[in-house]
Amino acid sequence: MIVAAASFAALRLEQLAGPDPKRIGPRSCLTPRELAVLRLVSAGGQSQDVARALELGEETVRSHLKKAQTKLGARNRTQAVAEALRQSLIP
Repeated sequence: MIVAAASFAALRLEQLAGPDPKRIGPRSCLTPRELAVLRLVSAGGQSQDVARALELGEETVRSHLKKAQTKLGARNRTQAVAEALRQSLIP
């Protein structure tokens, strides 16, 4: 529980302060797993569906999605998918 709260606080702080270019680079550096989650979400998958398809836990899927949102500067999963499509990160 404490780890989840700390993780959420770190993500929220990064959203408010903006991404650190030294840490993630000038362009969004999404991991292969974050891209896979975004790809399945773009096809209409809910967290439970994505978790089942990737053989992950739902919380893990939500974590990957939140990190991708932060890296893309998106406020929600829909905006994250739209930004990933705009940048041609996912088909």
